[in-house]
Amino acid sequence: MGTRDDVPTPLAGPGRTATDAGRPGPAGHSSANGSSANGSSANGSTADGRAAAGGSPPRERINHMPGAGTARAEEISAGRREMLADTRRLQIKSLAERGLTRPRIGADAVCESLLHQGADVVFGFPGGVLLPLYDVLGDYPELRHILVRHEQGAAHAADGYARASGKVGVCMGTSGPGATNLVTGIGNAMLDSVPMVAITANVVSSLLGKDAFQEIDITGITLPCTKHNYLVRDPNDIPRVFAEAFHIAATGRPGPVHIDLTKDALMGVCTAEQPDKLDLPGFKPNLDGNYRQIKLAAQEIAAAQRPVILAGHGVLISDAVDELRELAEKAQIPVAHTLLGVSAMDETHPLSLGWVGMHGWKHVNKTIQSSDLIIALGMRFDDRVTGHVPTFAPYARIVHVDIDPAEIGKNVAVEVPIVGDAKRVLRALIPQVAPVDPQTRAAYFAEIAAWRTESERTPWHGSGAWRNGQLSADYVVSRIGEATGHDATIVADVGQNQMWVARYTGFRRPNSHISSGGLGTMGFGVPAAMGAAVGRPDKETWAIVGDGGFQMTVQELMTLVQDHIPVRIALLDNHKLGMIRQWQELVYAGNYHSSHLLGPDWMKLAEAYGIPGFTATTPEEVDTAIAAARAVDGPALVNFQIAEEQNVFPMMPAGKGLSDLLEEQFEEPKQ
Repeated sequence: MGTRDDVPTPLAGPGRTATDAGRPGPAGHSSANGSSANGSSANGSTADGRAAAGGSPPRERINHMPGAGTARAEEISAGRREMLADTRRLQIKSLAERGLTRPRIGADAVCESLLHQGADVVFGFPGGVLLPLYDVLGDYPELRHILVRHEQGAAHAADGYARASGKVGVCMGTSGPGATNLVTGIGNAMLDSVPMVAITANVVSSLLGKDAFQEIDITGITLPCTKHNYLVRDPNDIPRVFAEAFHIAATGRPGPVHIDLTKDALMGVCTAEQPDKLDLPGFKPNLDGNYRQIKLAAQEIAAAQRPVILAGHGVLISDAVDELRELAEKAQIPVAHTLLGVSAMDETHPLSLGWVGMHGWKHVNKTIQSSDLIIALGMRFDDRVTGHVPTFAPYARIVHVDIDPAEIGKNVAVEVPIVGDAKRVLRALIPQVAPVDPQTRAAYFAEIAAWRTESERTPWHGSGAWRNGQLSADYVVSRIGEATGHDATIVADVGQNQMWVARYTGFRRPNSHISSGGLGTMGFGVPAAMGAAVGRPDKETWAIVGDGGFQMTVQELMTLVQDHIPVRIALLDNHKLGMIRQWQELVYAGNYHSSHLLGPDWMKLAEAYGIPGFTATTPEEVDTAIAAARAVDGPALVNFQIAEEQNVFPMMPAGKGLSDLLEEQFEEPKQ
């Protein structure tokens, strides 16, 4: 309920201040609010609310501020004034104009903390409450800021940067829609275990919960898709919070950490220094596996006749590539990999099997299904690997190594669980494993080789377009791998293009394959490639995308141009939402609703962005187009007009297992 003031204050009319509103107009004329030259208003009261002679009694002004007169009400009023007037910045600017040193504020502490934690690149987009940070960013030239065209692009770029470089990626956006635009990229990083710090700004502390302009509970929104998050209201908390955030993001199972900073935290004076040590008693990931469990794993390996290693993303995250190869060679165990485990082992290695799962190689799936022991390293047994769990690896005992105890036993029951970092566990396991003579596994390897020959007999199945000279996606992808010496960083978008990349590129170098696995985010390819190119400038970077995902984040082409980031984009253009069309063909009886996709004239679009564009429509034009794009000093786009009806085979139908793969003919599952 409002309160009443004894002496009311006149209200301002449009375009005038409260003081102006009570002033009389020129002599002999009524002012705009109906008062005459002597100050009387039309309703019989004076301009300040007092009754004129013979008029009605004065009206009392009502103050509708909740809790008017209390300290809390004044705090809220001050917060609203600060949001509109930026008084603190004006005070700081005044000091500078007088030749005085401005105080160290929270925004400075943010920049100092980023540098202290080893960050050198920030992908971001400015906005109102984040401007205090941008106001000081120029004072820290060691921090490279890359201005994206959409905050989702910032998050995916930070993701790609982290995967390619091995460092923590950093992205930031303003309050409200800027913060919510980051959420898809944050969720992608969470499901794929990517170390990231996402920074957002919010309204001043006193306005939290008041639904102020662009206020949103971004802390609550990101809580389910981050390892941890912070809401910072005190500038002196900033150095500690950033130190903790980077540590949490990169330690144990990596993942994103979100920091939301109120505007007064960014603008307030900060006296806190960078912490010398961290105190996180509740965060102590177990890095070293249990000795007894490791010994049991060695016994399982010794007893196995048909063992197989299933390498996941954790092998790459923990930098356990050398240890993986050493174990495989010592015990003569073939190595399969998950989608995110692609590049964990050189695919030309004799013990490398290839990719497992829903669209994986047939011979790899057969090996899994016939094995008697699976050594699963840093992977989570998601449904695209296992299919129908009761039919998965029916003869195999399972050793599961993962740093996250929540993953062990979550999807698949295992015989030997080991919680720990893959690299450390393998280092402890290898000395306990006895060397194996390759001849003892000769029959096993011969059977796998026969399956492989059958699996690779034709490069792809489906429309048969490759037989009559049409351009097929597998050919494009394999030629990019060959042209780059299998040393480029290849970033896939999501859909059929993603499957073709994993199957046909031929990966040799660790962390040369980047893909959205857990969330399956269309639009991931170009911005993630942008981050990867910045994170590993010594490596050539290609984004291989479909025309559907490309159109979701195509605006980042301008970021590539502005920052001269040399990403080559291979557009596999089939005028379709390819994976949707494939499922509609095989599962939904050819009901192709909303899978045909119109796109722009890609060459005109490239020209509009100032990017060299090339087109290939036949197999004979592919190598020339790739070479032309590689010769460009900066970003380039190649439009590969591939066959519209090409499918990705084999395919494991939903609800089926690795033994129920579809190839050229689809049969409805029996009910």
